[in-house]
Amino acid sequence: MNRIIITDTSCLIALSNINELQILPDLFHEIIITPEVSAEFGEKLPDWIKVTEVSNRQKQAELEKILDSGEASSLALALESENSILLIDEIKGRRIARSLNVEIIGTIGVIVLAKKKGIVKDIMSLIEKLISKGFRLSDKLIDNLNDEYGNHPKP
Repeated sequence: MNRIIITDTSCLIALSNINELQILPDLFHEIIITPEVSAEFGEKLPDWIKVTEVSNRQKQAELEKILDSGEASSLALALESENSILLIDEIKGRRIARSLNVEIIGTIGVIVLAKKKGIVKDIMSLIEKLISKGFRLSDKLIDNLNDEYGNHPKP
């Protein structure tokens, strides 16, 4: 996939917490974060992550009135980057991104895409690891994922 991927901190932390950060470069050609996301992530960044400043600081400041700095900077960068997808998990940030016509995907979407591309075999074990690390998912979504990707025999 040759789209520019801009990620908020949530996806980086979630995948790092379950030792699956490598899914990102396996799936995507280019992964970009802002300095704000780098600071929030707080770990040494892999070489394949590029840190880029937002050009439109005014837009970032507007977004920071309603989102945290990592989300705001990521969304501002996505708005000024053609052919980009924003990786973001927080409901409020996703809603605002959609309202601004920014294409989004979350951590679970990344894992599902990795399954479809043959990068991971068992997504339900990854979902269980995420949940054990405090990642929140609705019971309905977990059931839907299990129905679609679980390792149970189909009747």
